[in-house]
Amino acid sequence: MPRLLEVPGYLRFWTASAVSAFGSQITGLALQVLTAVALGASATEVGVVSAARWLPYLLFGLVAGVLVDRCRRKPLMVGTDLGRAVVLGAIPVLYALDRLSIPAVCACVFAVGVLSLLFEAAHQSYVPRLVPEDLLNSAYARVEQAGAVAGSTGPLVAGALIKAMGAPLAVLVDALTYLLSGLFLASVKAPDPVPERGARRSVGSELREGVAWVYRHRTLASIALTSHAMLLFNSMVSTVFVVYALHGLRIGSFGLGVTYACAGVGAVLGGAISGRIVRGLEVGATLIVFRVVAAVGWLPLVLAQRGPWALASVALAYFTVSLAIGIESPVEMSYRQSVTPDRLRGRMNATIRSMNWGMVAVGAPLGGILADRVGLRFALVTALAGAVAQALALAVSPTRRARADNAPAEQASC
Repeated sequence: MPRLLEVPGYLRFWTASAVSAFGSQITGLALQVLTAVALGASATEVGVVSAARWLPYLLFGLVAGVLVDRCRRKPLMVGTDLGRAVVLGAIPVLYALDRLSIPAVCACVFAVGVLSLLFEAAHQSYVPRLVPEDLLNSAYARVEQAGAVAGSTGPLVAGALIKAMGAPLAVLVDALTYLLSGLFLASVKAPDPVPERGARRSVGSELREGVAWVYRHRTLASIALTSHAMLLFNSMVSTVFVVYALHGLRIGSFGLGVTYACAGVGAVLGGAISGRIVRGLEVGATLIVFRVVAAVGWLPLVLAQRGPWALASVALAYFTVSLAIGIESPVEMSYRQSVTPDRLRGRMNATIRSMNWGMVAVGAPLGGILADRVGLRFALVTALAGAVAQALALAVSPTRRARADNAPAEQASC
């Protein structure tokens, strides 16, 4: 972090990321309470509201990448932040006017999802313009650490806010965080050139070019495909875990909170040591080793038995998996940017991210179906086996030869 603080604008960029990450955690819980309690929604309606948040990634993910590569990225980030502030601010207003309904909440959440999709593609692609290449891994690690801290403490803050002021006003707090984030980003000074219009082709052609870059690249293809698989199986575990923990292991809601807090600690620690590890192991080895650790890390959860050690087992599993992902994820992110030309970064990031979230949308119900049909533990074992398989597939792929200093050669080897 000391070297990053010397980079003009990075502290404001990081602060914007941290503020909006905390706000998102507040809204995640506040909307659940708002729909389930204040609006009296059924479980199915709560699920529909949740699905509306991720549906834009499946519908518009690839097109968003084309748009990001056609626009200046900072104005797009500022505009989408301010747009999210306005949309979320409409929810408490509608509630106060007694005009809020489930369809209205779905519409607002869907709009926030579209804006978030655009923001995230531009956000990931803007970092290489802001910081030197040798600091990319550290820059992404610090952003992910902020997200991890928000993930572990945000729900506690959200719970306190909801209790103190109610769910609608808690959503308003998130709207204010997006406003602050937009203002911080607007003050960042970094090169953000206008893309050349003469090089543009049809949307379909540019979309295909972005997809081809990802899935025909010698190393990006294996990284992306195994990343999709990892998200699929991890979402299966996360879905089954809540039911398994409460009804199988009976660790209670306090145990869930302790487990998620341990996950947050692991993610923060992983981000802190990521740079040191990649310098010792190199890119390919770091990705492979910690993908394997993240997969095998679920084993204590699968083997956990009801009793005094149940909470320790699941907390250890979540800590280990989050630690490994905290180490591996910034390395993957920085490597992806380094091997991708700037004109393709928006499409590359949007392609991988939209497919990742698409796998979450598939894995969550799949895990639930397996748990209902064949049992909770069998569903967990299946997810563990799949996670190990994707890690081994990455180990035998060309990614094992990836190095930070051979990125230019990688660009020419698709």
